[in-house]
Amino acid sequence: MLIVFNKPYNVLSQFTDSERRETLAEYIKIKDVYAAGRLDKDSEGLLLLTNSGELQNKISHPKKKIAKYYWVQVEGEVSDQSVVQLERGVKLKDGMTKPARVSRISSPDNLWPRTPPVRFRKTVPTQWLEVIIHEGKNRQVRRMTAAVGHPTLRLIRHRIGEWQLADLQPGESRILEGDISL
Repeated sequence: MLIVFNKPYNVLSQFTDSERRETLAEYIKIKDVYAAGRLDKDSEGLLLLTNSGELQNKISHPKKKIAKYYWVQVEGEVSDQSVVQLERGVKLKDGMTKPARVSRISSPDNLWPRTPPVRFRKTVPTQWLEVIIHEGKNRQVRRMTAAVGHPTLRLIRHRIGEWQLADLQPGESRILEGDISL
């Protein structure tokens, strides 16, 4: 079984928390399923959960190099030079990132409002990017955009490999059963 879940902003990608923060347990009532990968508390979008350790490993193991697609709202107007830097790989404290695919996009059509909303400043423009990576270092996309001078304001994962959010709203999920292969 695979659960396709649209993780809301400010929700932890785990089922328990000693600090009583909002977790997956508020949304996923199926027992014995686990996240295949993580999505930071302040990031939104696609999170896959499964009851299969084998499938969880296939989805989340770095050697599998499954593409992860993000819509990223950043501060400032992104130059061609910054796009090239992101695409070639960026030096972070834990090493170079692998090359990414990056393109400037319009605000996604099916985007839901975020609560709380992203901060707005009249004097600082924002821009949307689509960033596609094949690895998953901790807070990687946020650190990449910051490294080229464009802090991330909003980060939404909308696709992992063949699985997409489609029309799921925050907190909604759909269950896929049967033969799920990569």
